Amino acid sequence: MGQLFGIIEFAFNVYYYMIIVYILMSWLPQLRETSFGEMLGRLVEPYLQIFRRFIPPLGMIDISPIVALFALHFARIGLLSILASLV
Repeated sequence: MGQLFGIIEFAFNVYYYMIIVYILMSWLPQLRETSFGEMLGRLVEPYLQIFRRFIPPLGMIDISPIVALFALHFARIGLLSILASLV
């Protein structure tokens, strides 16, 4: 069961860092046009769109990725707590 926790923790951490890299890439728009940027966009953008529907940008600042990272963190804690209670 410990391996399952490790795999889940690793998957959440990888996705967390993918979102952070994608956010940082917005400061250099030409990076999003590379094959890596497009692949990252296909993986991260569907998750971020959920939050962009409800949270409008504040001027030039989009705070929905911050809320998405918090939601991902709480989902990780919740999933690991559920799995721990099943053991």
